[in-house]
Amino acid sequence: MYNTIIMPVDVFEMALSDKAVRHAEFLAQQNGIIHLLHVLPGSASLTMTRFAADLRRFEEHLYSEAEARLKTMVEHFTLDPSRIKIHVVMGSVRDAVNELAEELNADVVVIGSRNPSIATHLLGSNASSVIRHAHVPVLVVR
Repeated sequence: MYNTIIMPVDVFEMALSDKAVRHAEFLAQQNGIIHLLHVLPGSASLTMTRFAADLRRFEEHLYSEAEARLKTMVEHFTLDPSRIKIHVVMGSVRDAVNELAEELNADVVVIGSRNPSIATHLLGSNASSVIRHAHVPVLVVR
């Protein structure tokens, strides 16, 4: 079906992603590769230089924790683990998804959505932002 699938994941709210796992797996049936992507918020706006070392250690901790949780999430799939890749980056979800999609020449993005509101037109804010700016098809799972 699809060869390259990007699945943004919030590792600190796994229940949201659990709903999307089966859909991503279905789309990857034959030879597809699923790229799990967790995006950490960037701290570039913090200009407190005397806290730079502490901030760097905190970011390293968040990065390693996110990576560990993504590796655990691979076990939720019935696909061969070699067909699931993990990515942890800093920035905005929208930009990270678009950059990875372009880099990998992705076929589709599968994203879970929650906390709808009128402001986000009945989608979660990350899903809404990804949809508005994506250059590839996006499947939103509720």
